[in-house]
Amino acid sequence: MPAQTLGHKSSAPRHDMSVILVTGSYDHEIRFWEAWSGICSRTITRSGESGQINRLAISPDKRLLAAAIHKKVNIYDIASASSTPLVSFDGQNGHKNNVTSVSFHSEGKWLVTGSEDGTIKIWDLRSGQLHRNYDNGAPVNDVVVHPNQGELISCDQAGSIKQWDLSENICTHELTPAGDIPIRSVTLASDGSCLVAGNNKGKCYVWRVNEESSHLPRFQAVTKFQAHNKYLTRCLLSPDTKFLATCSADTTVKIWSVSHNFEFKLEKVLQGHQRWVWDCAFSADSAYLVTASSDHTARLWEMASGETVRQYNGHHKAAVCCALHDGAS
Repeated sequence: MPAQTLGHKSSAPRHDMSVILVTGSYDHEIRFWEAWSGICSRTITRSGESGQINRLAISPDKRLLAAAIHKKVNIYDIASASSTPLVSFDGQNGHKNNVTSVSFHSEGKWLVTGSEDGTIKIWDLRSGQLHRNYDNGAPVNDVVVHPNQGELISCDQAGSIKQWDLSENICTHELTPAGDIPIRSVTLASDGSCLVAGNNKGKCYVWRVNEESSHLPRFQAVTKFQAHNKYLTRCLLSPDTKFLATCSADTTVKIWSVSHNFEFKLEKVLQGHQRWVWDCAFSADSAYLVTASSDHTARLWEMASGETVRQYNGHHKAAVCCALHDGAS
């Protein structure tokens, strides 16, 4: 029987963990949602603990939730009802400023974090220890793990995009597409063929990513386009690499189709949020998109129609991050 995805509505019981949808807010709460009913099934209240939630990530096996909370990262057990984290990455080896990005390595043994303190850290989830530290030299806004699992791509406040080699422990490539205009978000195609970066001025830059062995430039600039006229907060390629979603301070999410020769065409403008849209996440089949907004809500959009099919109400401050995992674990 195929794994249930968002594309297959079912009357599964409440304990069904096939679709995991999580949001984080400036109200300091992390909420788990039943995707189709819109019911909040669990709240991690974090009572007595300060710090806003910046980013969320779900491990590939759906066991763990990583939450970037101010300067630290908490790891929660998704199947548990406890609000106590399994482990926290902080203290002496931890980040010294806001953690802005969290990503799991595909095997789920490592967690990658980036921070405004100018460092990228790799944590060993088995031992709970810091495994590696990269000095980026400028506040880090986003980090993604390359599908080959051997490299990281980061972007920063100084306008740089860097590729870090996990085996050599070094920065192997650096791009500065718009001088010192901060790069807010980076996203890699699931097959590693394409890199998109969005900056603070709402502009997107696209590179073809060539194999290191191809004798071609690793990053080949192919196009750039003005996605929004205001601040861009997130850009994300869909799992099937056919679409790019861009979120913005202009309250919209734009959906761009991606052709095989890297032409980006505006397909839909998702309208409904009342304030800044901070984050988004695709379903495994690329048919749905979840978004989080300063209007305190998250929304589930159907890509085919561009309509909101569910709204998630419960946060009482800005919802700034979301994570969705509805694929096979």
